[in-house]
Amino acid sequence: MESEEQKETGADDIDCRPSCSKHAMQNNKVDTESFADKASSAGAEAPSKGEESGFQDDDADLANVMTAEEYLQRKDVQMLEYERQIFLDIVNSDGLIVCAKGLHYDRVLTNVLRVYSDPGNLVLVINCSDWEEQYYKSKVEQKYVHEVATTATERERVYLEGGIQFISTRILVVDMLKNRIPIELITGIVVMRAHTIIESCQEAFALRLYRMRNKIGFIKAFSSSAEAFTIGYGHIERTMRNLFVKQLFIWPRFHAIVQHSLKPYEAQTIELHVPMTQKMTLIQTHLLDIMNYLVREIKRINRLIDLDEITVENCITKKFHKILQAQLDCIWHQLNSQTKLIVADLKILRNLMISTIYHDAVAAYALTKRYRTTEYALGNSGWTLLDSAEQLFKLSKERVYNPQGEFEPEPCPKWKYLAEILKVEIPGDMKRSHPDCLVPPKVLILCQDTRTCFQLRQFLTQGGERFLLYAAMQHEIPIGKLAASYDKLKNVKDIAKALTQLEQSAAAAQANTQKFSSSQKSAKEPIDGIDVDDEGQCAPIDELTQLLTGADGDEQLTATYFQESYMLTMTQLGDGDDTFCVIGTDADAGGAAANNVNTSVFEPFPELENLDITAAVAARNQPLICIQTFKTERDGAMGLDRILEEIQPQYVIMYHCNVTAIRQLEVYEARQHRPAKHRMRVFFLLHARTVEEQSYLTSLRREKQAFEFIIETKRVMVIPEYQDGKTDEAFILYKTYAEAEGLEEANAASRNAGGQASLVPFAAPKIIVDMREFRSDLPCLIHKRGMEVLPVTITIGDYILTPDTCVERKSISDLIGSLNSGRLYNQCIQMQRFYAKPILLIEFDQNKPFHLQGKYMLSQNTSSTHSDIVQKLQLLTIHFPKLRLIWSPSPYATAQLFEELKLGKPQPDPKQAAAVGIDEAASSTEELKYNPNIYDFLLRLPGVNTRNVHMLMRQGGSLKELLRRTQVELGEMLDSQENGRMLWDALHVAHLPEKDEVSGAAALVAGKSFGNHSRFRRGAAAAVAARGVQRRFKK
Repeated sequence: MESEEQKETGADDIDCRPSCSKHAMQNNKVDTESFADKASSAGAEAPSKGEESGFQDDDADLANVMTAEEYLQRKDVQMLEYERQIFLDIVNSDGLIVCAKGLHYDRVLTNVLRVYSDPGNLVLVINCSDWEEQYYKSKVEQKYVHEVATTATERERVYLEGGIQFISTRILVVDMLKNRIPIELITGIVVMRAHTIIESCQEAFALRLYRMRNKIGFIKAFSSSAEAFTIGYGHIERTMRNLFVKQLFIWPRFHAIVQHSLKPYEAQTIELHVPMTQKMTLIQTHLLDIMNYLVREIKRINRLIDLDEITVENCITKKFHKILQAQLDCIWHQLNSQTKLIVADLKILRNLMISTIYHDAVAAYALTKRYRTTEYALGNSGWTLLDSAEQLFKLSKERVYNPQGEFEPEPCPKWKYLAEILKVEIPGDMKRSHPDCLVPPKVLILCQDTRTCFQLRQFLTQGGERFLLYAAMQHEIPIGKLAASYDKLKNVKDIAKALTQLEQSAAAAQANTQKFSSSQKSAKEPIDGIDVDDEGQCAPIDELTQLLTGADGDEQLTATYFQESYMLTMTQLGDGDDTFCVIGTDADAGGAAANNVNTSVFEPFPELENLDITAAVAARNQPLICIQTFKTERDGAMGLDRILEEIQPQYVIMYHCNVTAIRQLEVYEARQHRPAKHRMRVFFLLHARTVEEQSYLTSLRREKQAFEFIIETKRVMVIPEYQDGKTDEAFILYKTYAEAEGLEEANAASRNAGGQASLVPFAAPKIIVDMREFRSDLPCLIHKRGMEVLPVTITIGDYILTPDTCVERKSISDLIGSLNSGRLYNQCIQMQRFYAKPILLIEFDQNKPFHLQGKYMLSQNTSSTHSDIVQKLQLLTIHFPKLRLIWSPSPYATAQLFEELKLGKPQPDPKQAAAVGIDEAASSTEELKYNPNIYDFLLRLPGVNTRNVHMLMRQGGSLKELLRRTQVELGEMLDSQENGRMLWDALHVAHLPEKDEVSGAAALVAGKSFGNHSRFRRGAAAAVAARGVQRRFKK
């Protein structure tokens, strides 16, 4: 019996089951009238054919109406008790559902989509990932799911067909603004990953457009990340306001109904505490000492900055980089270089900790060796000089080599227990619980990452010693003399040969994967000037993001060798009916099983190559062992659910601990409703009182605190009645009246009945926005300030404020690229030619400093300096006197600026804006076909100008072919023999340097600062001197 306190902890609205009502699901009836008929007949009454026929139609409609409770009684609806309650809550009212990790709302949402699967309904699903879209499409009848069309006309037709559509939000916003979709007739919108909905995102823009014109449709939002709502001030309230919902449904793991659903069907769990070796324990201690020192150091340097979240406990958690980024992103430019080095070193130490505990001794030693180099010692925060670091390097080497210097790496402690479970525990349990069962067992081994999956696969198929020797060859670690335990491995050359073959096969597989991904990218076509893929254009990565999420050198190796899933089977060695080869039943036999795993009876599963797991399992009458990661790239977190349904394992081995996976196993077992003796047995392999256990407990504690925070926030939260947007009060902040011109005029108007006569309605200000600009947040914020956004494909500028005002918006990274390629120069020429007031808007990120400083303004792909950018901007203003530069700290400030610039100004004409510069479009699009860097390089050559550069790029082929051309051929390509002669001379005539040119360049290098370290100056001077020697040699 659960306590009343636990019941109250959930949510006030959850425990109240709605009463049965015949009108609760009236939108869910199967309507014979199609959505297109509704759209064509909207606003007009159908002619009556008589009172008797009218009553018959009403009776037929009422017969098809089904309440939510009646729908749940259907045999094909299989949901747990808490899922049924979530379904009732979200069907009967709009709201936001926040579930705990592992308590997936997938079945609830699937049944919601099935309820509205009808041609008479149009339901839009937004903000879902690719694997979520594929999953839900497979669960709903295909005739009700429509793909996104590639043209506007086709999309208008598809919208009228009704059903369920998974659509990109950017496309949806443009279609709503252009009235291509009947907003008034949309049945509702389902929002996935609701914790990502912020005020300026495209999803919030689409929901605002939808709610402004549709007051009766539903909005249902889902999220499974409670921790995301604790970041920032009032995150949960702002999210609900952006979603236009008033109800909040909270479903933590400790909810009374959840516990009542899962408690009776608990799986049989066996927790094995695996002790780490003495060297691993010492390494863990030294790493924690170093991390503790760095945490104290970073807080000592930055006493005035709130760094409470930077603790040793958070440093070992999985989301450490997200915690750091949330705290340091907005103040990154204020931190000194030592603080940035400490942040980078904390990430390195976390990787070393993970490698020590999760990976084998050889891989951990190979990773540690990278940081014991002179180059790294000169560039880190100084932790390598500590005594703990010296002990760390020493112990890492001792784990691989014995005191005699022989190659004898210590095996992973969990290997012994894993082999004992597979060869002793599971066969013994099969004999005891199922003595007459002839069905071979199925075992699922769950791991955190693909590297561990590969490690376990190699360990089970090759043996521990062979795998460690293989790993040493792979990491290029000197083996030297092998220890006595490796005497039985006589075929070391065969291992090297197998390694070469594996590398070749992995390279071929990677090439095929890249070819497949490139074909997928090329298959995506633009839709009316809008890219289908929202993430097709990679955003520039700032320094902090690159630092925290950067590669540690193994990503290429991971993508090449490691897979997310492996299938193994066990060969029968005996003549009896036993499926598993039982070595012994006592403890000594278990040790023998672990030690003799080199004589492995495990082998790969060939049927897996066909990717049909169910058929492969049915085809083999042998034990099945599946090694799987918690998440997969194709199915995400649903990958574990899919493998459980397909394999239906009797035994699960949790090689690593994961909160989401444990709850998924609980939910899966609860769905089976099996008696206790037939339930799944789960083995937990855990290093007790270590970083692994602490990381697991920390994730549990953080989620529990997040739910407690959300519950407390809901208790004191004040929700306006108009927040759902179903009344005009929700949009009262949008300006619908003309303001008085000045203060004196307003005071004079106030004497006339309070100034009521001055509030005359007026048309909302209009701003023309280029289609490509809907990637940014600015159109959403412009609309939120009450201005009308007109999406038009324009060739000149990004925003048209008035008939004579054109704005070209540039972010910092885009500004640098445009200045270097010369594209901004051509854009300014066109703006000044067709508009009287051209404006260049330089917009900063709101989370970054509002000034050009240091590395912030520099792209990672350019060598430009601060002075170069400023000089180019100065030249730009000199060449274009009419051009005005506007500096904006954020998109919010830009939206306010646009509003002020439009006060009292005439409205732009969309047709005229689309027609401006249309004649120039051909040349501009032709220019964009080429690489801007090559284009800029050719323009610098003598004889090449903007008139003949395109002819040269089309006919020149390459620089090598250009060198083979004669002077006459170059003249024909450049439309002038004089230009051809100048280019031929530049390519073929040797231009010798002056006598003091080399010495002058060397003096310039000696006086210019190339960096804080002397090696940069020495390297640069040596490079200049080498070029001078080469020139003198030619001379």
